Amino acid sequence: MIPTLGRYFFRRYVITTFWFLVGIFSLIFIIDFSEMANRVGVLPDYTIASGLLVTALRIPMILVQTVPFVALFAGMASLISLNRRYELVVTRAAGISVWQFLRPFAIGAFLLGVLTVVAINPVAAWGNRKSQELEASWGATNASRVETAVPWIRQIYGDDQAIIGAKAVLDNGTRLLNVSILHFDADNRISLRQDADSATLEDGYWLLKNVVETRIGELPQRLAEVQLRTNLKQEFVQESLEKPESIPFFSLGRKIEAARSFGFPTYAMETQFHSMLSMPLLLVAMTLIAACVSLKFSRFNQSRAVILGGILSGFMLYVVTVLVKAFGSSGVVPPFVAAWLPVVVAMSLGATILLHQEDG
Repeated sequence: MIPTLGRYFFRRYVITTFWFLVGIFSLIFIIDFSEMANRVGVLPDYTIASGLLVTALRIPMILVQTVPFVALFAGMASLISLNRRYELVVTRAAGISVWQFLRPFAIGAFLLGVLTVVAINPVAAWGNRKSQELEASWGATNASRVETAVPWIRQIYGDDQAIIGAKAVLDNGTRLLNVSILHFDADNRISLRQDADSATLEDGYWLLKNVVETRIGELPQRLAEVQLRTNLKQEFVQESLEKPESIPFFSLGRKIEAARSFGFPTYAMETQFHSMLSMPLLLVAMTLIAACVSLKFSRFNQSRAVILGGILSGFMLYVVTVLVKAFGSSGVVPPFVAAWLPVVVAMSLGATILLHQEDG
């Protein structure tokens, strides 16, 4: 009886999770497309079809961030539905404990976490990169979705010292958009400013296009192309500019080793790596939280209050996870501890509450 009942509960959980994912995907799609149409709808090369494509490519990155809440709400909805139909009452009457009938839900949450890590995360990283490239091709480089922090690179080549800034990064950091370059003389005074639409890192030089050069006391000059000599390597720029969230999970290990070889701090990438590893167990913890507030609705008639408590508990776990992850990314807390501590604490608390409720 237990295997048959387990397959039934697992199927109910999978169906509920699927419809939650479809609903969240549709909601995000509508909101993101409307926002993007208002922002870049006037560009000459923008079309509705390309806008729909860019929105579809960008959604997986947002969806990864909502997966913990999907696991929480799917677990609560499944258990509430089973409880309201007295199916859990019959299950308990048959002598099946809470730990036995929760096993299919925990397995479903764990598999959802594995799917997020091995499938959705690589697709999200690829889609985010492609969406930026499509936005950059619409005719206005300043309309592309920029990073929250403007990247700056300092380079020294011979007697020339320059600081390179950009508002958007493409091709893993080897192509910059809306570029501003400040050159300094021996007295650390600005001697030349170059503003370009784009800068592409080639072998030994930056290729600047549509450049405006400004010198003190002279009129600006417009040039189609300028080569700026550099000793920067493509790998160096990639590691210094690429955000950990935009790196596929299977590439994080290689990126961490490359960053270490260049002397970059790897706290952020290591925290992201361990966060992805802990994702399946984080979803299991969300399922335990859902079980804590979803098993006694019919008996005590406290649906609204307890549902709100479950949502607040899941939200607090998510906030704590993000906060500790920020500490890990900055090096305040070891990355391993920052990623795994909230998960272990949440699972322990969920198991303790269930033990108290069910076993006394």
